[in-house]
Amino acid sequence: MRYIFGPVKSRRFGVSVGIDLSPKIKSCNFDCLYCELEKGKKTDYIQNEPSPKEIIQELKEFFSKNPYPDVITITANGEPTLYTKLDTLIDLLNSIKKSSKTLILSNASTIPNPKIRKTLSKLDMVKLSVDAVSDTIFKKVDRPLKNISITQIISGIKSFRKIFNGELIIEVLIVKNINDDIEEIKNIAQILREIKPDRVDIGTIDRPPAYNVDAVSSQKLEELAEYFYGLNVFVIKRKQSNLKKFSLDEKDLLKTLKLRPLPKEDILELFDIGTINKLKDLKKRGLLKEKKIGNIVFMCVN
Repeated sequence: MRYIFGPVKSRRFGVSVGIDLSPKIKSCNFDCLYCELEKGKKTDYIQNEPSPKEIIQELKEFFSKNPYPDVITITANGEPTLYTKLDTLIDLLNSIKKSSKTLILSNASTIPNPKIRKTLSKLDMVKLSVDAVSDTIFKKVDRPLKNISITQIISGIKSFRKIFNGELIIEVLIVKNINDDIEEIKNIAQILREIKPDRVDIGTIDRPPAYNVDAVSSQKLEELAEYFYGLNVFVIKRKQSNLKKFSLDEKDLLKTLKLRPLPKEDILELFDIGTINKLKDLKKRGLLKEKKIGNIVFMCVN
């Protein structure tokens, strides 16, 4: 297979089969400090683009021998929305996907383009990155091509939210001493409350980065996540089995979940049996509900 990879099991999206639109060379209009790929020259196009028919044929061959996954993920060795035949590819994917959902992992750089917004609106799930909202920090952490503006990206995401009926997921990746300033975090959170994504994923560096930068701790991620109140927030971190269990009464549980819905897996990790039983009772009484976004199930106030 030249363009298909997987299956890959993801906590956030389930079992995924990926499509790499630029397998031979990095093709990206960002040069992010935290990128797990090697440093590369920034570009606004993909060399030697594969044809949509080639990609679909590979998928058909794969699915003739394997079950359909939770998601079919469009990605690239760089930025997938630089692929000029993306609209055609998505139409063809929708014709063969069966029970699978379609997902793209994008840095959001091209979302100001109305044609890109229209194309992405055909997908089931769209994951966009917003690592900063101030121009200075945006240029420092994401290192974009000169013609890319974070102001235009934010405006483009707001416009996209109005036409997109699928699941919009925003990822915020935190780099120590770069975009972890509290004022910047507050500003990102406020912008995201205006956008109203279905889910916000907050993470930090997990693999060796392209540049000499550091991750923040899991505790720091949790502290920063508190500023994203009113949003479905998933903190991307390694599981910790030795955490001390917390105990809350019904009033505090409802207050906590109203401010910040929690993923079920975090609930099981954070709370003692008595508190979990209270949550179950609150759900039975119709005061709480479960909401699945991607592969993450949140507990929310009804």
